[in-house]
Amino acid sequence: MKKLNARDLSNFKLVGGLDVYKKKVVFTVSEINLEKDDYFSKIYLYDGRKVKQFTSGPKDLNPCFSPDGSLIAFTSKRDKENKEAELYIIPTDGGEAKLLTKFKLGIREYEFSPDGKTLAVITPVELERKKKSEDVHILKEIPFWFNGVGWVYGKRNHIYLVNTESGRKRKLTKGTLNIHTLKWSEDGNKIYFVAQEDREKKPMITDLFVIDLKTKRIEKLTDSKWRIGDVIPLEDGTFILRMSTLERGIATNTHIYHFNPETKEITKLTAKLDRSAYNSLNCDVRGPSRDTIVYKEGWIYYIATDGPRANLFRVNLGGEIERVVGGNRSVETFGVGDYIVFNAQDAITPTELYIVKDGKEKRITAFNDWITEYKLSKPEYFKVKVSDGMEIDAWIMKPVEFKEGKKYPAVLEIHGGPKTAYGYSFMHEFHVLSSKGFVVIFSNPRGSDGYGEEFADIREHYGERDYQDLMEVMDEALKRFDFIDEERIGVTGGSYGGFMTNWIVGHTKRFKAAVTQRSISNWTSFFGTTDIGYYFTPDQIGGDPWSNFEGYWEKSPLKYAPNVETPLLIIHSMEDYRCWLPEALQLFIALKYLGKEVQLAVFPGENHDLSRKGKPKHRVKRLELIVGWMERWLKR
Repeated sequence: MKKLNARDLSNFKLVGGLDVYKKKVVFTVSEINLEKDDYFSKIYLYDGRKVKQFTSGPKDLNPCFSPDGSLIAFTSKRDKENKEAELYIIPTDGGEAKLLTKFKLGIREYEFSPDGKTLAVITPVELERKKKSEDVHILKEIPFWFNGVGWVYGKRNHIYLVNTESGRKRKLTKGTLNIHTLKWSEDGNKIYFVAQEDREKKPMITDLFVIDLKTKRIEKLTDSKWRIGDVIPLEDGTFILRMSTLERGIATNTHIYHFNPETKEITKLTAKLDRSAYNSLNCDVRGPSRDTIVYKEGWIYYIATDGPRANLFRVNLGGEIERVVGGNRSVETFGVGDYIVFNAQDAITPTELYIVKDGKEKRITAFNDWITEYKLSKPEYFKVKVSDGMEIDAWIMKPVEFKEGKKYPAVLEIHGGPKTAYGYSFMHEFHVLSSKGFVVIFSNPRGSDGYGEEFADIREHYGERDYQDLMEVMDEALKRFDFIDEERIGVTGGSYGGFMTNWIVGHTKRFKAAVTQRSISNWTSFFGTTDIGYYFTPDQIGGDPWSNFEGYWEKSPLKYAPNVETPLLIIHSMEDYRCWLPEALQLFIALKYLGKEVQLAVFPGENHDLSRKGKPKHRVKRLELIVGWMERWLKR
């Protein structure tokens, strides 16, 4: 059988976001084209019997049924000369797609009105128009840029109404409200939306608003205390909210709540399950997903990260919770029609489409059956009881051509976040390393999502218990698995995992090679240069650089650069506004100045999502660099 390599990235079919109407399902399938160094996507339709290609592409996404199921709207970029986002509509029975309108700065979200005659579209809008010849950026607010988006100063997300017959559009909202998501009222006379009121002073707060379509009067329904992610209006004037109360800052789990705007009373419906109400598992071959909650027949359906798995749950207004789709896998997105439909993957199976009907599950697609021709290493679970008594989930992947009695080099992988998780989702990177003869070890240390708020809360304690957990996982792996060569162990991770890689090489000499990716090296510069630094750092490290300068420096890996003896490869993207390039440059220059073994690989035109959404050729190059560095230092 074949062994998976970096260039096999082009084989993956990214089965993505879906919508359902009765028995019909529309979804996207994206392809990774190495030759053209680009992504291409088409929309497919499942009619309850078979799957067929529905649009020709090349970049059709985000399909959505009209309320009566007769039409499908979708976004696209079919005009190669025009960079604007295009909004199309097509009859469900087939025919030519009709271009309704275009939006200069993209389409964030859209939804049909109850009568199907109007689409409410959220799109970025410039508050002040710049002269076309003007190339100077005059900044008056923060954040002024955002990862994966670029310059955001002077822009806000607003709502436009688009007629589904004529394509005529009109702007509904204005001002500095920054709108995230919306829902129509049942009678079509109002739109409820979630928005930031002050993204500079209160960047973590979002509120619920309602706008009357006749008067354009906007009313604020919440009191600027919460971080609301999604909303469902109910017939009695109350709401279902997916939100975080921020009691533990960013470490607070997102839950499903019932909210009464008259009494301001909120009820946590998912109180019995201390888990985040979304999918936070890591994956590097994930398709576009629609992160949604659905209300049907008294139940609210939602995805939650439960340890190393993401499952579909439902909860009623009485707080009764049921697991609807379980198993050691990652449910990516879902819909509820005449049956439940969902996309899912696991550690050795890329994403496909499934349905659950009459309690029986059926797989509908086979876009990634090519993977059966490859020999993969299936992660083996082991539990580690660490020194403070907590149990940590961990996994080991043997080399693909594993032989008893032989010693192998190993790589410890560390996830980002820190409030994400590893588990039963597909990681191309892990399979490439195991196919190259490496043992791969990964785990969910303190700070990870899926194990409750207390477990996830490492605020002001970065590099402490989380670091200990990782080292004790490594100790247990060496104790249990005698095929690991303890003299040939490497470590790598990205974002928070990059911070932790930097921290590790400054605090131990046990690793013989390290690759740090999109990392943080200095909390003070991170605070002052990145898109989220000005609120993420005070929340996670405590205070600000003026009130807690010593604390910021104490938790900065750059402080410990003189201790580094591990050969380090730094991988960073030039347009990574989440962890800006200076984080890599400072560490690289410091280590070179100190005479350490270090290299820096800078990827132009890429951002923080290089490993997941970067240009295909760059993604392959990144994997080749990681494998090459580990082979150089662990196999010689």
